[in-house]
Amino acid sequence: KFFKDLEGVTDPEQKRKIIGRDFVEVFDVEARKITDAKWLAQGTIYPDRIESLNITGKTIKSHHNVGGLPEEMHLQLCEPLKWLFKDEVRRVGRQMGMPEHLITRHPFPGPGLAVRILGDITPEKVRVLQDADDIFIQGLRDWGLYDQVWQAGVILLPVKSVGVMGDERTYERAVALRAVTSTDAMTADWAHLPYDFMAKVSNDIINKVKGVNRVCYDISSKPPSTIEWE
Repeated sequence: KFFKDLEGVTDPEQKRKIIGRDFVEVFDVEARKITDAKWLAQGTIYPDRIESLNITGKTIKSHHNVGGLPEEMHLQLCEPLKWLFKDEVRRVGRQMGMPEHLITRHPFPGPGLAVRILGDITPEKVRVLQDADDIFIQGLRDWGLYDQVWQAGVILLPVKSVGVMGDERTYERAVALRAVTSTDAMTADWAHLPYDFMAKVSNDIINKVKGVNRVCYDISSKPPSTIEWE
């Protein structure tokens, strides 16, 4: 359903709107299978709301759980965290006794990998990005760097570049690694990861992910750049 509705769509805001609509439609269908289901609980936090409609009335980017939702839903919304920043949410989690590995898990974009694929969405692009992202995130864990980073992920760029594998010329995709440090996601700085780690991840992605022959690192701060690219 998501692939079909996103086919050929390249505009970031349009992608978010489509995903928000499909998101609720799927929940509506599933809710009808449950007797007397009335509520849709969401983990919306304050930065989602600020970015979706900031104090000037202009949208930075619609979050699927805020600006992406349709006006009419069969379910009522329950958003107990919508006035809290991420660091405050984590404090609540610790007071509730939640497992630490859940509390420290990196934020992940509500629209999923669609906002980490610049341009149109296809199953093949998602496969490439999933494989590259898994290598990056697992590498952060293996090197003991995961908890030093606020958020990390791989971005699939809408460009191809020339490379060489063995004695053969390649013309394949480029990906960008994104890793930032932050407290509340309203501001962020790029994470100064060890060069040895970056070299290992780059080599692993290029050697193991079919369709990628170049890896870049995003050294932009927020502001002016957002953490996610779309």
